[in-house]
Amino acid sequence: MSFTVRPATPEDAPAVCALLNAVDVLEIGRAETGLGSVETDLNHPQADLAHNSWLAFRGGELVAYGLLRDDSGAERIDIDHYVLPGHQDAGERLLDLLQTRAVQRAEANGAERAVVHLHLNVRPTLDTSLLTGRGWKAVRRYNVLARPLSPSADPVPAPPPGLTLRDCREEADRRRAHELIEETFAEHYDHLPRSYEQWLDDRGKGIDWSLVWIASLAGSGDVAVVVTRDDREAHGWIQYLGVRKPHRGGGMASHLLRHAFGVYAQRGRDSIALGVDTENATGALRLYEAHGMSRHFAVDTWEVTLRAPASPDGRG
Repeated sequence: MSFTVRPATPEDAPAVCALLNAVDVLEIGRAETGLGSVETDLNHPQADLAHNSWLAFRGGELVAYGLLRDDSGAERIDIDHYVLPGHQDAGERLLDLLQTRAVQRAEANGAERAVVHLHLNVRPTLDTSLLTGRGWKAVRRYNVLARPLSPSADPVPAPPPGLTLRDCREEADRRRAHELIEETFAEHYDHLPRSYEQWLDDRGKGIDWSLVWIASLAGSGDVAVVVTRDDREAHGWIQYLGVRKPHRGGGMASHLLRHAFGVYAQRGRDSIALGVDTENATGALRLYEAHGMSRHFAVDTWEVTLRAPASPDGRG
């Protein structure tokens, strides 16, 4: 049976979420995609769904989904790709469309090439020979770590002397949180600088700003930031934990991690999770493992460099 392809619309969010959860079950054993995260993607002001998204249907069933994000304004292009087993032909068609669009976006940005990134589970539903046959390579691995929580085992810790935490319900604090993230993650692999407005758009409507904290140290000012989310069904989520360079290695990150554990345990969560680059130079993986977090699943970053095909007159 043939398949049909069309762009996504914001109204497709429930169907896309169901597809992503079906992929979750196959790849990690349970559904973990929240509708809010899909709605954030499909309602993003920069999404341009008519040109940057694709849905593949077979017999009325959504079997594959692709989304392109041009966040760099340069050569770097990010894509999402999900496909159900048994529908690799639809997945291959979406991959072709994503690659073609990636080159177009990079060219529009004034770049001579598109460097395209795709995150996939290490045991994906996509047949990875479709990637390797096009020159893609897995270049980096991330672990998603998780940890059980309980109110008795995870009390909210008292802050060390001189340290105070404040949440980001005020606009000025949200702006400061963004500044701290841009500073503390500037050297991290895959980090793309974002303006404050872009960063807000990326957070979507589901974020609770009382669960985003800035740490200040007497005599040093703001030294760290933690961004967490409680809108995922599977577990609480630590999205960012960043400590400024002069204050790393002194226990700051450990305290902030335990603070998040305690707050989420009090909120009734029985687990919390985060993603970490396995080659992170700050020792983040060791820190998280030392605090009882263990691998839930792993994700590879795949990369390919694409250039526009030469025109008949020899020009790109």
